[in-house]
Amino acid sequence: MIPSALVEDCLGLGLCDRSEASTHPGGGTLSRRVCRFERYPLPMDHLKFNSDVIEEFRANDGVCGGPFEGAPMILVTMTGAKSGRELCSPLVYSTDDGDPIIIASKAGAPGHPSWYYNLVANPQVTIEIGSEKWEGTAHLTEGDERRRLFDAQAEVMPQFAEYEQKAAPREIQVFRITKN
Repeated sequence: MIPSALVEDCLGLGLCDRSEASTHPGGGTLSRRVCRFERYPLPMDHLKFNSDVIEEFRANDGVCGGPFEGAPMILVTMTGAKSGRELCSPLVYSTDDGDPIIIASKAGAPGHPSWYYNLVANPQVTIEIGSEKWEGTAHLTEGDERRRLFDAQAEVMPQFAEYEQKAAPREIQVFRITKN
């Protein structure tokens, strides 16, 4: 049986879709359509999962299936805050005045995703959207701008409003990416 925290992680990361009831491969019943735990056994290999999403993104000009089907996807390549290594994160995004907007929700977890710390420490990034690739700078937004951008993304992707409630009291951070 999978511990409830890991089941919630599965659901929160969008690995299980809540469209139909079924039995989770690790035990228990979940309401879902696709579970990537079948491909990524516990403990889940997030690096392998991300690597597969990145490969799918690049092979299909930015189009991904599974839990990301129909979602606008972006690849953000950055420098690790601690390691100094080049790292790539596949993320959903929205736009504002042509700039990509990314939200450090971590599906409502109590802490920020690791890529948040990387962008704060090293804001120079390489962006891939579809087949387009360019250099940019990640700007951490604040105050009214952060609120406006977060609300705009939550309006088109309602799960972000759920993530905000789940993450409280952590304030979910929002980045605007500008071209260099």
